Amino acid sequence: MTSNQTTQNPSATSTRVPLAHSYDGIRQYDNPLPSWWKWLYIATVAIAPFYLLYFHVGAPNRSMHDRFNAEMDANQKKKYSDLGELTPDANTLVTYMNQKEWTDVGRSIYKVNCVSCHGPEGGGVIGPNLCDDNYKHIKKIEDIARVINEGVAGGAMPAWATRIPNKNDIVMLSAYVASLRGSHPASAKGPDGSPIADWPSASTPEPASPTESLK
Repeated sequence: MTSNQTTQNPSATSTRVPLAHSYDGIRQYDNPLPSWWKWLYIATVAIAPFYLLYFHVGAPNRSMHDRFNAEMDANQKKKYSDLGELTPDANTLVTYMNQKEWTDVGRSIYKVNCVSCHGPEGGGVIGPNLCDDNYKHIKKIEDIARVINEGVAGGAMPAWATRIPNKNDIVMLSAYVASLRGSHPASAKGPDGSPIADWPSASTPEPASPTESLK
């Protein structure tokens, strides 16, 4: 374009304003953003408050996390239908900690609720290492469920009984935590607490006598 043409058509250069710097002889121009991009940005900003109110401040079970938990709970209830309501006693926990089908259930509950404090493999982050033989608040295997339900250390470990209301979920989570003992996570905290005895072996309950069955 000649200088004469530039003078006659000033609009040809009005939208191509070169910036003061250049790199390796390459000039950068201060070109305006496309209109569609600016309107998309404005629409995103306008929608954001409503998205926040609906999914994060509004009624429960709307966020992705809440819906995932609800779907997982529904799936777990189907699995639990043949088990009835379990009690987190020593024999129950030892039984289920040795069954992969159910430790997988416990692992899924652990990943949703426990990873932030105890790490993805149980090696500990804020909370203690769950994989060694040292414990502060647990002396026997059934104490795991008690600590999960009631919490300890003035709320440092919160009570999960209301956050995980399904009692069978607590049993499977406790069994999974018990199964972590003796594993070797890639990243693990040092010992916390004192060593305790090994978990017991699962026992087969003896059949009740006719007299006992009437009690």
